[in-house]
Amino acid sequence: MSEGTFQAPVGTHDVLGPESRQWEGVIATFAQWAYRYSFSLVISPLFEDVGVFHRGIGEASDVAKKEMYVFEDRGGRRLALRPEGTASVVRAFVQHHPTTPWRAWYVTPAFRYERPQAGRYRQHHQLGVEVLGSDDPAIDVEVIALAERFYRAIGLRRFRLHVNSMGHAECRSAYVEVLKSYLARHVDELCDEHQKVWLANPLRVLDCKKAACVTVTVAGPQLPDYLCDACRDHFIAVQRGLTAIGIDFQLAPRLVRGFDYYTRTTFEFASDALDAAQNALGGGGRYDQLAEQLGGEPASGIGFGSGIERLLLARHAEGVDEALLKRSVDVFVVDTTGDDVATPLVDELRLRGFAVSRSYDQRSMKAQMKLADRSGARLALLVGPQERDRGEVTIRDLRSADFEQTQASVARDAVIDAVTQRLLK
Repeated sequence: MSEGTFQAPVGTHDVLGPESRQWEGVIATFAQWAYRYSFSLVISPLFEDVGVFHRGIGEASDVAKKEMYVFEDRGGRRLALRPEGTASVVRAFVQHHPTTPWRAWYVTPAFRYERPQAGRYRQHHQLGVEVLGSDDPAIDVEVIALAERFYRAIGLRRFRLHVNSMGHAECRSAYVEVLKSYLARHVDELCDEHQKVWLANPLRVLDCKKAACVTVTVAGPQLPDYLCDACRDHFIAVQRGLTAIGIDFQLAPRLVRGFDYYTRTTFEFASDALDAAQNALGGGGRYDQLAEQLGGEPASGIGFGSGIERLLLARHAEGVDEALLKRSVDVFVVDTTGDDVATPLVDELRLRGFAVSRSYDQRSMKAQMKLADRSGARLALLVGPQERDRGEVTIRDLRSADFEQTQASVARDAVIDAVTQRLLK
């Protein structure tokens, strides 16, 4: 790299066409499904007061301690770049008091200073939904169903849904005490990291993917066995709802997710097409105290998020590379007059709704026709000196081998109708 030449920072990446078409398709598909489920788009700042995330995801979490981008602005305020989507949406709910239940969807960059890995960058991109203002288990079912339907809509098939309940603060506290006693007897069997930190938050051991911790916790007390009656009934209702609409799931008593705000329902979708260590397509759960933690009135909430990069990896791993948006150039205008007659013609076609491309810099007919073919356009409109003088345009169908049947000259003022008729065939 020569002096003065820059590249994207470590842990980030540029997305250019044609790859960006895949991104467009995923986001557009999610927007369509969010609309079907009556969600509206919310756009919030990329940075917040650091307290939003400390209260939300937990000041003692690895994300807060090790991965957040925290800085002081010129006014001396401590801010942080968004590490995940939920806390900012809930902060907006607390601030603006929308009518409940409030159903919001988002798509956003998220920032975490962590080792770049498959489908996860230091700047990655998330999409998700949040519902605030109801603790009805039917909403849990809808949020999970939206995720499942969306994954299938983008072509994924090889994935599994894991569900669990973390209970509320009271019944979970009782379980944590039992778990502490159990882990204290098996400290030496835990992974090196959790041998040192397990006591600060025993639930984090359940979230550990290392074999040592998995072995210990699978044989230990299970959270669902300690749910109170209300939390158990809620979880049963969620399972019944999923079954009623034909969504398969597996009970996962070790599933606690990574943030402190989760209560009751938690869920995660895992891809069987990706490596086990990096196979999470997305997940979420309830956070029935988060609005209060951010200074608002009590308001139950539930949501989920998915990383776009991971979803695209999963599509590729399943061999699903077909574009989700069927976009292509309709017409390519070839102008060899030297008088730029292409500009008004291209503008008129675009105003009529056609996707149109053209050449620049007065290239030769041969060079322009090569560009027309590469563009994928169905039709080429050719305007040379002779066509210009006669007030005509030559239309050529680039996707037909029958030259005589697919090329014709039409009057300039009839070109829109001629293009429309050919493209509708």
